[in-house]
Amino acid sequence: MNAITASNTSSQGYVADNRNDDVLIYVNGEFFKRDEAKVSVFDAGFVLGDGVWEGVRLVNGKIVALDEHLERLYEGAKSIQLDIGMDREELTAALKLTFEKNAMTDGAHARLMVTRGKKKTPNQDPRFALGQATIIIVAEFKIPKPESKTKGLSLMTSTIRCSTPDVFDLRLNSHSRLNFIHALIQAINLGADEALMLDPYGFVASCNSTNFFIVRGEELWTSTGRFNFNGITRKKVIKLYADAGYIVRQQDFTMAEVYGASEAFVTGTLGGITPVTRIDGRDVGNGKPGPVTQRIADLYAAYISG
Repeated sequence: MNAITASNTSSQGYVADNRNDDVLIYVNGEFFKRDEAKVSVFDAGFVLGDGVWEGVRLVNGKIVALDEHLERLYEGAKSIQLDIGMDREELTAALKLTFEKNAMTDGAHARLMVTRGKKKTPNQDPRFALGQATIIIVAEFKIPKPESKTKGLSLMTSTIRCSTPDVFDLRLNSHSRLNFIHALIQAINLGADEALMLDPYGFVASCNSTNFFIVRGEELWTSTGRFNFNGITRKKVIKLYADAGYIVRQQDFTMAEVYGASEAFVTGTLGGITPVTRIDGRDVGNGKPGPVTQRIADLYAAYISG
């Protein structure tokens, strides 16, 4: 089996920080050193990815868009009849306590993971769960790699399509991510940083871990949202750009229209707005991050620091 090659850039890349060696991990109300935090081999999340999660960002002592993240988490849990066992106030307190325990006030990111918990036996049937959800919070010092912003990402269009809601609803922020990992591996093996994915009809949907935008003129284009992640940063970018008086189109568009774009970028919780400078081996525009992308990045930076 061939090894997956490393890359200097990634939409999920971050600056290495030695402080992360000593972080404390929240596991079901207790804190453990990084190497001592564990879950059971019978946990539903480990056994078959039965759970939901959120990634949240801490900026200037504030958890960015916390209400929106919790709304998405509880909606996802409800859709799969997973009882988190904590209300929003309790879960918020756990998040804040995890940041406090690790002396984090800025430049941090936490992944909040909730699974159906330990099972009597490793199988698919949720009725074999023993009744208490597993709740994990991994907080780390994380800021995006600066080269991702200055150089921009390279995308490769994957043969893996985003699914329809009747197959797998991408609005559910599930632990199950194998199809996206498959798409990303395709992109990495072709020298790209992230996979661009189409919907079942051949229109552009999103990337494997981020939402995708193009710029044509000064118009901002993104997909309809029918076949991609329910991105919180995506929603905020759409609103910020429209509120600034510019045109935003949420519509079907093709790869031919992508190749004709002057700029492109992706959005996500950790990276915020990350320029895309190459797609399928072609330069986007002049092959450098563009002015509209920077304008949007500035609007978003003002929002998260406000």
